[in-house]
Amino acid sequence: MANERELGGRFRFPGTGLTVNRMGYGAMQLAGPHVFGPPKDRAECIRVLRRAVEAGVDHIDTSDFYGPHVVNQIIKEALYPYPKGLVIVSKLGARRGDNGEWIQDHSPQCFIDGLHDNLRNLGLDAIDIVNMRGTGMAEPNPEFDPRPSMEVLAKLQQQGLIRHIGVSNLNAKQLAEAETIAPVVCVQNNYNLANRGDDALIDVLAARGIPYVPYFPLGGFTPLQSENLNEVASSLGVTRMQVALAWLLQRAPNMLLIPGTSSVAHLEENLGAASLKLSSEALQRLDAIAGEVSLS
Repeated sequence: MANERELGGRFRFPGTGLTVNRMGYGAMQLAGPHVFGPPKDRAECIRVLRRAVEAGVDHIDTSDFYGPHVVNQIIKEALYPYPKGLVIVSKLGARRGDNGEWIQDHSPQCFIDGLHDNLRNLGLDAIDIVNMRGTGMAEPNPEFDPRPSMEVLAKLQQQGLIRHIGVSNLNAKQLAEAETIAPVVCVQNNYNLANRGDDALIDVLAARGIPYVPYFPLGGFTPLQSENLNEVASSLGVTRMQVALAWLLQRAPNMLLIPGTSSVAHLEENLGAASLKLSSEALQRLDAIAGEVSLS
């Protein structure tokens, strides 16, 4: 059974006083299909959240555009009043259309309205960390200038509604631009065994003590297909997802994971990856996946 000592070790968000276990939880899958509307089994979603915290998870990633509103309302129902030390991270920079469309919106009003939606539905006076989500769905848009949006978040931080600021879907150049406006305490980008484009950025952030939070650890909407991954998982008697998560934890000490699920059984499986140690031979086989993997 997972517990706090087994969840990948501890890591501190720089300049914040916030320290979390490296294995966290991403709440996106608590919404209905396509992250829209209510879940099929709300009671199970509540059990997932309560079990996660009981098992030592103290870092929950969410957003009020998940649902929209639904996921944060479930988090509040399950966990409020929140246990001491629980770090809730949200994100701004998009909204949902009436039919579930993902609408990129970096207008100041969208940020202001979105933040107040988060606060209301989570039952909080301030959010621990808010990630400014760049444009582009799964990869950074190189044409995006993060500075105007960071200026809005910095003002909200000055008002005491945001404690710290992170970023998501930015490249290294955009991160540097964002940091001219306000300190950045974490970076959340698409990264996994196959998608290794942020390797250099991860190493730079590790040297600076800034956490990197990968999403789509197994490829997301186009799961990665790899014989090496299958064989390593089979040899260890674990799942492909557990191997992919364990590889991420061993890839860099600043890696914080937020795998999501709406099933208690799957949650336990994910948490189990935090205590899985991969041999040097297994790591070599997995490192080779970046060159041979297909996404399908």
